[in-house]
Order: sequence, then C-alpha cells, then structure tokens
Amino acid sequence: MSGVMKKRAEAFRYVRLEISSTSLTGHYELDGVPFEETVSFENVDDLTKPAVVGVAHLWFLLAGLSYYKAGAAKIIDLGSTPVGPMGRELLTAALHDGLGEFSYKNELPLNDVVITGGVVAENFAPFTNPDLVLIPFGGGIDSVVSVTQLSSQLDKSLFVVSPVSGKFEPLEETAKVTGLPITRATRIIDSKILKGDESYFNGHVPVTAMITLLSVIAAVASGRGGVVMSNEHSSSAPNLKWNDQDINHQWSKSWAAEQLISKAVKELLGDEFVVASFLRDRSEVWVAQQFADQHKFLSAFRSCNRAFSQDASQRAKNWCGECDKCLFINLILAPFLPRATLRQIFGSEPLSDSNRVEQLSSLVGIGLDHKPFECVGDPDESAVALVKVSQLRDWSDVPHLAELALLVNPDRSFDELLESQGPSNVPAHWLF
Repeated sequence: MSGVMKKRAEAFRYVRLEISSTSLTGHYELDGVPFEETVSFENVDDLTKPAVVGVAHLWFLLAGLSYYKAGAAKIIDLGSTPVGPMGRELLTAALHDGLGEFSYKNELPLNDVVITGGVVAENFAPFTNPDLVLIPFGGGIDSVVSVTQLSSQLDKSLFVVSPVSGKFEPLEETAKVTGLPITRATRIIDSKILKGDESYFNGHVPVTAMITLLSVIAAVASGRGGVVMSNEHSSSAPNLKWNDQDINHQWSKSWAAEQLISKAVKELLGDEFVVASFLRDRSEVWVAQQFADQHKFLSAFRSCNRAFSQDASQRAKNWCGECDKCLFINLILAPFLPRATLRQIFGSEPLSDSNRVEQLSSLVGIGLDHKPFECVGDPDESAVALVKVSQLRDWSDVPHLAELALLVNPDRSFDELLESQGPSNVPAHWLF
C-alpha cells in the first residue's frame, strides 16, 4: 500500500487548443504542471474550418477532465476558451456526473469546485448533408446493431478511435465485416497520466462523451450531418446513490448526457446537425435479439474489456470468460443463440461457471448493493434474461441458473423488453 498522501490541487487551467488541418492538441496546467493530449485524424477534411473549430473547443473542455482528475482542483479556469451557456452546462454536468464514479471511489465530492473564465463562443451553420452520417464504432453488439439497422438510404461511415499504442484487433475485425469506410482518430494521452503518479487521484472519466465530440468534429469537417451513437436505454440507470447524487458508470452514454451534448452542439452548429443514439429507446435484450441474427459478425466481435487495454502488451487475445462484461454478453445472448454456438464464440462458458455465481448475482441485483461499474445492463434487464435462460432446455443442467432465477423479481417481462423503452431523438430518416 502506498504511503503517499494525495492532496487536492488549487487550480486547473485550460491553456490553449492548437488546431492543424488534421490534428488537435489540448494544453492544460494543474498547479503549474503541464499536460497535453493530441488527437490525430485520418480521412477527414480540414479541421481549421470555423464550425469545426467551435466544436473542437467543446471537446477541449471535456478532454481536460482526464487531467483535471489527477488533482481534483478546487478552481477550474477556462481562460480564453470559447464556450456558450449550453457548453458550460455540459462541462458542469461532466464534472459532477461524468466524474461521479471517480468522486465516489476517491470519497471526494466535487460540489465545492468553482468554474471561472471562458469567452463567448461564436456559432456557425456549416454545410452538412443530413443523409451522410458517421457512426462511432466500438466493435460490440450495440454498434453492430446500429450499423445493420440504420436506413439503407443513408451514406454511412464508421468512426474508430485508437490509442497511440496500436489498433484494437477485435474492433478492426468487426469493422471489416461491415464493409463500411472508416474515419479514424488516434489519441495520444499525456504520458504522465498513463504512467501514473502516486500523488495523483485516479478514476473513471466520461470517455464516451469525449469520443462523441471527436466524432462530431470529424463529421462536420467532412460535411456529414449526423452522428449515430449506440447507447441503449439502460445506460441511464445509475449504479448507486452516494452523497445525495446518482452515480452512473455510464453517465456519458445516458439520455441526460445525450441531450446535453446535443444542445451544446446545436448551440454552435444550429438545429440541422443531429447527435442522437439510435438505440436510446431499446433494451439490451432487444439489442441482443437483433445482433443474434447477424451471423457474419459472431466470429469477429469481442466485448471483453481485457481486449481494450491502452497497453497493447496487456490485451487479451480472446474472450477472458471471467470479467463482468463477458458474463453479461453471454447472459443476454443466451436466449437467442444455441448454447453450443455461444461456447464456440467465447471459447468458454461463463454462465455455467460456478466461479461466476457471485458475479452473476450482482448482475441481476441480488449480490452487491449496486450493479458493477462496467458497461452492463441494469439489474432488472439482466434478471429478465436470467429467468428466460433458466427456462431453456439448453441450460437445464446448470442448477445455479434456476436457483438464482427464483430469487429475482424483475419489473418487466421478457416480451416487454423487446418493445420501445422510452423517448428517443432519432430522426425519421435514420429509420427504415
């Protein structure tokens, strides 16, 4: 155990954003210590277009949280960064809610933080085509379903973000199956953060919100009029309540974050540009049902988190079969794919593994007092899937499935989860 005492910083400064035709570099300071992050783009037009510059500053603000968290400073100075009222509201929410898990795990409330500075942001109405869309693609079942379910009348391109350590193999293999062109971005995170420092605070940041804004930048630069996210209904469900605050590991995938991002982007670009999640009103169970029909993706996709380490040498070559993500994906696909097919995909069988019972209990809401801090469905959805699987002859020889199924009491039925779950901002022309 480290004996280094972590101390909060006094001030975090947004120094400047450098923009070239193909890259962005954000410069920050934490009590005088400099940090920088560079994102390089491929297959995009000029990033120095005025409308692109406006959104780039919005990304600059959110990207700073990756470095702010090291010291959790009491003052955030935006300096001369352009920001509008909606952009400021997004940053404030990203600070408090996007860093909610960080606050909880470090026992460090951020309700005393003061945000100062910033100048008025200009707005632009860029020429973009609403029928040209960019799809941030992570290689999992959610983004695959968005790609396959979007209207065939749309001109679609994938947006893939990789670390400087190299591309993620399972993501690349799954993207190849789509046959769609790829717009790329490479993140170069400051080495001081990657290497770590015993005096720094550490924890989860709202990465998806940052990637969403990078995809908006790439889309606007190339004349595309929409960004199609793949965040489903249960991503809005909090993990727990702490300090009178909902703590949600998936905040930046939530309905609340989607609306904030959309408003902040519209403030800069006007109402014609659309940022919305195609799966917003859908359950993970529905997504699994749709994905199970996409047989050409079954051997390529991999949602195991251990395959996506920033350090290429630490990446798992196959499904680990042990993490919460492996177990969850196994659970929600089990109602729709034969057991033998799942075993072939995973190379193991997390659902029948007696060592995974405690994890499975947590997923369905009867283990820990909160769902795991992973991108998994809410306990109610997981419980519904468990009940369904426990009733299948294919799984009748796994006693712990039936035993756990008797302990859950989900609010919705399996069929209800295959229907629309709530509001959505998806425009009509994105649908078949």
